[in-house]
Amino acid sequence: MDRDYTELAIYREVRKLVTLTYILTTNFPGEELLALTSQIRRMATSVSFNITEGSRRVTPEDTLQFLHIAGESLNKLESHFHLALDQHYISKEDFEVINKKILLCKKLVIGFINCYKLIENEEFRTII
Repeated sequence: MDRDYTELAIYREVRKLVTLTYILTTNFPGEELLALTSQIRRMATSVSFNITEGSRRVTPEDTLQFLHIAGESLNKLESHFHLALDQHYISKEDFEVINKKILLCKKLVIGFINCYKLIENEEFRTII
């Protein structure tokens, strides 16, 4: 792919997601700092890192691998925020805001994956 990842809509949205994640986890209990807080922050940054790394890959197959990892991290992040809601670490309103952002990022990742699957199929057809 080899394009400037900062130009990607998914990257810009994920940056907003990471910022919101850090804001929301700031008020988690101190005893969660090395547990849920750390896990949630790592999940959010993992999405960003995988988008970045995938954008620099040469083949669609390589890019797809990193996009799938980013999608998996978004699923885990969503699950972790459900736990935070259940433990009353975040309000229902905050959960709805972060969940909306996670769902947007998921849609963008899925769209990106579908785009690269088409590219991969087109390249395969030109070989045959």
